[in-house]
Amino acid sequence: MTVPGEPPAPSRRRAALARWAGLLGAVLLAVAGWLGGALPEIADGGPVDTWRGPHGPAVLGCWLAGTALMVGAWWALRRGAPSARWAYRTAGLWLLPLLATPPLGSRDVYSYACQGWSYAHGRDPYEVGVAAAGCPWLDSVAPIWRDTPAPYGPVFVLLAALAATVGGGLAGTIAVLRLYAVAGVLLTALCLPGLARAAGAPTRRAAWLALAAPLVGVHLVAGAHNDAVALGLLLLALLVLVRRPGRPRPLLLAGALLGLAVSVKATAVVVLPFAALAAVLGRYTWRALLRDGGWLAGGALGAALATSLASGLGLGWVGGLARSADSAQWTSPPTAVGFVVDYAGGLVGRRPDAVPVARATGLLLLVVLLVALWWWAWRSLRRLNGVRRRARAVAAARPRVALLGAGLALAATVALSPVFHPWYALWPLTLLAGSVIRAARTTWFVLPCAVAAVLTLPDGSNLARFTKAPGAIAMTVLVVVLAAWAAWAGWAFVAARAARAARPDAGGADPEAPGISS
Repeated sequence: MTVPGEPPAPSRRRAALARWAGLLGAVLLAVAGWLGGALPEIADGGPVDTWRGPHGPAVLGCWLAGTALMVGAWWALRRGAPSARWAYRTAGLWLLPLLATPPLGSRDVYSYACQGWSYAHGRDPYEVGVAAAGCPWLDSVAPIWRDTPAPYGPVFVLLAALAATVGGGLAGTIAVLRLYAVAGVLLTALCLPGLARAAGAPTRRAAWLALAAPLVGVHLVAGAHNDAVALGLLLLALLVLVRRPGRPRPLLLAGALLGLAVSVKATAVVVLPFAALAAVLGRYTWRALLRDGGWLAGGALGAALATSLASGLGLGWVGGLARSADSAQWTSPPTAVGFVVDYAGGLVGRRPDAVPVARATGLLLLVVLLVALWWWAWRSLRRLNGVRRRARAVAAARPRVALLGAGLALAATVALSPVFHPWYALWPLTLLAGSVIRAARTTWFVLPCAVAAVLTLPDGSNLARFTKAPGAIAMTVLVVVLAAWAAWAGWAFVAARAARAARPDAGGADPEAPGISS
């Protein structure tokens, strides 16, 4: 699909250079994984310990060079690959070296394995941590997560238990968990073209941004994070919605898929209100929203309750979500602001303990933003009710506004949550890549993903732990700058609306949704 203003495809030479540079980067990352990845016997000690360890200089050299090559190659084609087929082939080529490496960039997969083992052996992972459950692979789990209950939904606990049962030992369990992640990535790849076409976005760019991102290879495939499974289910549900809106059976199916995604990782819940907008067929009225959204909500609630009951764990996983905030790092903007307030208090001899307050403020702001985003999407879609011209653009605007709103909601959730890990950035990236139609407007969500790709080391060390003060100060400055920009932009928007309304010849508002030309 040709989009007005879309830049031309890159030259063959530039595309070939990006493809092979990224592949070389993936190979170097795989080498770093074998030399010093998140192996069971290697603790995440930080950059100094990695340097002093066996093959230290080679590990860090391969990791830094490989990350730079993959990020640079991905960034070079951020406005679009030569074609969707080319993007799929290249992304798949980059993932091959990372399929057979030890876990990279995180030790979470060992927590998954122990939580699955605990459930398979009759322990409730929402009541006790893996240490109290007696997991034989405890030494592989990061110390911070050994005594905390599982923060994941019952669907993933069941999958992890199946992996521990089928895999037998630790290596086999990790292999099965990685297969789950690969299946999630493949499901995402299958759904992206349909979503991009429905929203009028170029498939060649959506596929490239969402699948060739270095975070996918390192954290979803090599790291085997359960975000891959949740994302795959989420995108499949959205694809069903944009293809079969307004029909009870597809709406129930889409709702069930969304419920399963939430029952893997609760982050998916913020998409539900925007999915309800995509479920409506015909005119956007409150009655239509309640009718079609009701079928969707029924499917989601039914799937979530059914899996909770089938697992025998009930809703205990909801309480475990709070323990995911035990990790405090400056990569979460509210946490960074709390750190800086504590530093400032320390200079005058006080200890305000501002991190909990800053996190609570961030969550409150998140609720306000989510409501505002949903209202914007609803109003935009309501304006389409009376539009008769540009029928194709209007038809594309319906799923685009819903998908764009969901992507922005995920971006706000990731930015304002108490904890941020690099792979969280893939949630908004995937949806925004398939809903933002102009390449010039992608940098704001592609750049944070490029930065997030350099925040970890192969053994799972998070560099945010070792740059606490400077990172918190830099993040706080960024928050202040963005807040000032948002205030200025809001004031300019209100002033412009007021000036238009004051003109004697001012007509009615344009009936087309903002999403049509976004």
